[in-house]
Amino acid sequence: MNLRANYLDLAPKAIQILMNQEGYLRKQFCMSKTVTMPTWELVKLRVSQINQCAFCIDMHSKDALSQGETQARIIGLSAWRDMPLYSELERAAFDWAEHLTSGKPVDDESYQNVVAVLGEQAVVDLTIATNAINSWNRIAKTFKPEVGSYKPQSTA
Repeated sequence: MNLRANYLDLAPKAIQILMNQEGYLRKQFCMSKTVTMPTWELVKLRVSQINQCAFCIDMHSKDALSQGETQARIIGLSAWRDMPLYSELERAAFDWAEHLTSGKPVDDESYQNVVAVLGEQAVVDLTIATNAINSWNRIAKTFKPEVGSYKPQSTA
């Protein structure tokens, strides 16, 4: 039994705003040549690992697997810097998401480096996406939905 508030029922308009943001990001990453849908899913998983959000780790692992991601890449994600499984684009996305999640200031060199690899539009979208998953992580960690209860939707 969950002793926490049901945020979905108590703040449906606020949750819909977050869902609309997810819809925007899905459209952007479906069209992107740099930060693609699979990369976005791995970014969500990596940020959730950093934030130690069990519900979101479970959710994004399942989503990544259902979208064709390999177990090796999911397992290796926590040590992506030392794993030869990720592209330059993915590495740039992970590094950017980790930097933003840490809350450290973004210096000009870091910004220019990520733009050089991903492009300005992708950096804007990835920044919004990183903010979004950090927000979802904080919501899930506060209200503690049941880990394991998430079922991925069919992509067919």
